[in-house]
Formats: sequence, C-alpha cells, structure tokens
Amino acid sequence: MQAQLIGESTRVAPRTLTENEVAGYRDNGFIHLRGVLSPEEVERYRSAAARAYDEISSLDADNQMFRQIVQVWKSDVTLRELTLHPGLADYAAQLAGTDVRLWHDQLLIKKPHNHTATEFHQDSPYWPHTGGRHQLSAWVALVDVPVERGCMTFIPGSHQRNDLRAIDLTDAHDMFAAAPDLAYEQRVTVPLRAGDCTFHNGYLAHTANPNDTDEFRYAMVNIYVDAETRFSGARHVCTDDLDLTVGQVLPDDEFPRFPQ
Repeated sequence: MQAQLIGESTRVAPRTLTENEVAGYRDNGFIHLRGVLSPEEVERYRSAAARAYDEISSLDADNQMFRQIVQVWKSDVTLRELTLHPGLADYAAQLAGTDVRLWHDQLLIKKPHNHTATEFHQDSPYWPHTGGRHQLSAWVALVDVPVERGCMTFIPGSHQRNDLRAIDLTDAHDMFAAAPDLAYEQRVTVPLRAGDCTFHNGYLAHTANPNDTDEFRYAMVNIYVDAETRFSGARHVCTDDLDLTVGQVLPDDEFPRFPQ
C-alpha cells in the first residue's frame, strides 16, 4: 500500500526571497526562515521521524551525540516527501543562485538528556565533491528547538574559510586548533519553532547544543549542491557503493536534480 501524499492545500507555498535576505545569507552564511512547513506537515513528518528512530538503522548505533539516519528518502515513503519537498529545494536554489540537486538527507535525532554537543565544524570538508559552485543545508525543525533542546549556533562569515580539514565533532577544541582566529569571532544562536528552517552554507562553522530537555529533538536535514558538482574520488557512505569515476557529475538517479 502506498502512503498518501500530503495535499497541496496543506503545504506552505515558497515565496520569492528578498534581495536583502539573499545578500544576508551570502554575507553571513546562514538564514532563518520561519514556517516553511505547515502544522499538518510538521505532525506528519515528526511522526514518521519517530518511527524511523525505532525502525531504521543509523550510521553508528553507539553514537551518543545523535541518531544519524542517512538517505531516508530511499527507505521511508513519508519522509521521502520531505526530502524532495519542492519548497525547500526552491529556497535552496534561490540562495545558491544555481540549479541544485540533492546530495543526501539525514535525520539527526537527539534523545532526551543526551549530554553531548555536536561541536563546531564545517560540513563540506567531509564531502567527496569537486567543481561545485555552492553547497548548503536545510535544517528543518520537526519539534520546537530552543537552546536547551539542541539548536544551532553559527559563526557568521566563517564560510569564507574553505581551506580547513574535516573536524572531530566530539572535540570542542578541534575547530579552533585548525582555525584559531575563529575562536574570537561573533557567534549567533538560532532557536527554532517546529516548521522553521535554517539554511547554512556548507563551509559555515556551526555547533549544536546537547538536548537537556525531556523530549526528543527531531531535525531533518536536506543537503543541496550545485547540480554540476562532480565526484572527487574520496570515500563517503553515500558514494562508496556506486562505482563512480573521478570527475563524473553526480548521477541524477542517486542525487536528484530540482525541480523534479
């Protein structure tokens, strides 16, 4: 039996971002968009995320920081709707200024009182990409995410640093060992309501607090890249089994282009 798709009437239509919003994103490396999902969508996808927590394998079952479930769109028909959500992709393309494709999605679920922060890092150094002009993540809150539940903090402008290595997410000092100057830059913490979203550049330094509350923190992340991004040959869980050649444009069947 196929899952019933959420109706168009329950979706929040994307809007055209203002020039100031796009410029602010490009200067700072992030933007907070409120209410990108309707209450109906939030409830539908939060319930699916809770089921996925119990039923779908994570990358590392022993990870106390979060439960990370990657490529959910391939295994859950309900969350596939959220991964391929046309409104989120539309915002990503507006902010990037390029045609985009999905790199991968991931549920990042922090259990109550997990006692473990996600330390400062950039995303792009982990990815096996070359030749792309832009990469950004949509971090969608499926519950209210105040500071105490594990919202994110960004270092504005740090996306200009694209020379850093991959950082140890468990080491609070590793980012600043790699880039000591960033330790003294401004930090901006962004609590989210359920249905809100932040987009952040793949090179923007960011962290997320532990979840110190009695409730789960459910967040869905859709990662978008320039549609012409090519495979670099580095190892990654999303490409290791695909037999790609170095320099190949990411294939559409595995990394869908938008619009669909």
